[in-house]
Amino acid sequence: MWEFNNNKPVYMQIVDVIMSRISSGEYPPGSRLPSVRELAAEARVNPNTMQRALAEIERNGFICSQRTAGKFVTNNNELVKSENRKRAEDLAIYVVSELKKINMSVDDIVPLLKEHELKGE
Repeated sequence: MWEFNNNKPVYMQIVDVIMSRISSGEYPPGSRLPSVRELAAEARVNPNTMQRALAEIERNGFICSQRTAGKFVTNNNELVKSENRKRAEDLAIYVVSELKKINMSVDDIVPLLKEHELKGE
């Protein structure tokens, strides 16, 4: 899951992965995150890079630090729902724009989405 590319800074790619984990519930509200060192080892990055990513997520309110206990996911479900909505909108914009490039209309896209939803894909 930790695959980095040169299109944007590594710490921002780490933010994306951790935010995906929060959004999906892999890191549920109120749960303790693995330590900076554990996450850095898992991602195979420098702990300073991981700390920078976590600081960005904390600045946005999705995690909070408790001095000696570590970092925890927010209990603010509305904030997480808002982030999920934003991510869904970004995906929808991308998908629609890509499908329009191959001359598909919204009327073509909706049945296609429903078909794949039913398949569980």
